[in-house]
Amino acid sequence: MELSDEQRVAFEAAAFRRLLAHLRERSDVQNIDLMNLAGFCRNCLSNWYREAANEAGVAMDKEQSRELVYGMPYDAWRTLHQKEASTEQLAAFEISRPKE
Repeated sequence: MELSDEQRVAFEAAAFRRLLAHLRERSDVQNIDLMNLAGFCRNCLSNWYREAANEAGVAMDKEQSRELVYGMPYDAWRTLHQKEASTEQLAAFEISRPKE
């Protein structure tokens, strides 16, 4: 199947919007769980979004990109949804996290 560049971008954008909506609905899924299972989390998405904006000449800071991904200010999301990571989650993260 061949798609035009315009179609590809539109479909990618639609898929990304759906991913964001899904992650906002699943606030019970902690970022550390996403990192341990998939190797990325909401913060990674916000970083990638900010990097793309900055590369395109659009000034965006960390808090702005996080608000776009979380659908609210990051500190508000953390207060409402983030739980303290368990010993098991932290141990799994240490094993799976990217090595510098």
